[in-house]
Amino acid sequence: MNRVIDFRGADGPDLPWMPLRPGVEICRLFTAADSGASAALLRYEPGAEVPLHSHGGHELIAVLSGAQEDERGRYPAGTLVVNPPGSQHLVRAEGGCVVLVMWERAVVFVEA
Repeated sequence: MNRVIDFRGADGPDLPWMPLRPGVEICRLFTAADSGASAALLRYEPGAEVPLHSHGGHELIAVLSGAQEDERGRYPAGTLVVNPPGSQHLVRAEGGCVVLVMWERAVVFVEA
C-alpha cells in the first residue's frame, strides 16, 4: 500500500510521534523486516542529540527544518547528507530540527 505524507506539516502534532531519546521523537514511515532498511521522521527539541552510532549501510538525511550537526559539520534546512556504510557520528540539533532519515541497514548505538 502506498503511503503519502505532507512534509509541509512534518513538525506538526498530526503525525504519530513517539519518544526515541530524550528530546528526540520519531515518526516511523516504514521498516523492512528482512533487510533492516527503514525510514522515519525525527524531531529534535533544541539542544537534543542522538548518541554515537554506526551505520552498517548507507544513511540519507534530508533536513526539512532547523539545522542538524555532527562532527563533520552543520546542515541547515534543504541539506541532504549521505553517510556511507561504516561511518559513525553523534548527531545534535542546537536549535532543534526535523529531518527525514532513510537507513539501508539498522543503526548500532556505540553509546547508550
